[in-house]
This record gives sequence, structure tokens and C-alpha cells, in this order.
Amino acid sequence: METLLNDFSPGLFVVSTILLLVLIALMVKFAWKPILTSLNEREEGIQGALDAAEKAKLEMANLQADNQKLLQEARLERETMLKEARELKAKMIADAEAQAQDQANKIISQAQEAILSEKKAAMAELKSHVAGLSLEIAEKVVRKELSDKDKQLALVESMLGEATLN
Repeated sequence: METLLNDFSPGLFVVSTILLLVLIALMVKFAWKPILTSLNEREEGIQGALDAAEKAKLEMANLQADNQKLLQEARLERETMLKEARELKAKMIADAEAQAQDQANKIISQAQEAILSEKKAAMAELKSHVAGLSLEIAEKVVRKELSDKDKQLALVESMLGEATLN
């Protein structure tokens, strides 16, 4: 340190100090303000980007909430549509069953009427046929009975006897 004090020159010190102050003044005037300005601009840009990112994050959250809401509404609408479709299907099936039952009842009723009509027709034909056969038999019996004169008189007397008894 002693050598430092021995080599100290006040003129050199003053000149160095003046040069340092001039250099600082030049730096403040020409370099310091642009550096600070660019630092401030950069800080503002970064802050703007952070604000924009936060805003985008909020918008994304809102969009996501809206998407969830729309998805929920779509699910509810789908469930409603499926429920309505099931109800419509059940109603259509019930209507078809009722219509089929009505048609079956009509067909059964018509068949029963047709059977009854056929039965009546068959009974009438049977009665007619039996009556015809009865007449034929009676005619044959009467011819046989009335072919002999003695038998005719006996038959007339027995009829007269029965007629008086009644």
C-alpha cells in the first residue's frame, strides 16, 4: 500500500475523476435513459402478455364452463327425446294391440254369427229333410194300411173311438 501512496498523483486523480464524471454524465444522457426506457417497455410488454394470458385463461375457463353447460343441456335433451320416444313406442304398441284385439273380437263375432247362421240353416235343412222323410214313411205306411178294405174299416173305427175318447 505504501507504493500506492507514493505513486499517487493528485493531477492524475483529478483528471481521472473528471473523466469518470464526464463518462457518467454521457452515460446518463445517452445510454441510461434508453436502457431504462427499453427496460420499462419490456416490463410493460411482459405485464401485458401476463394480463393477456390471464384474460385468455379466464376466457378458457368461461368457455369450458359454457361447454360443460351445453353438454349437460344436450344430455338432458337427449334423455328427454329418448323418454318421449319410449313413451311414443309404448303408446304405438298399446294402440296396435288394442286395434288388433278389436279386429280379433270383430272376426270372432263374425265367425260366431256365421256359425250360428250355418247352424240355423243346417237345422232348417235337417227339419225339412226329416219332414220329407216322415211324409214318405207315413205315405208308405198309409198305403200299406189302406190297401186292404178290412184294415181301412178297422182304422176308421179306431180313429173314431179315439176321437170320442178325447
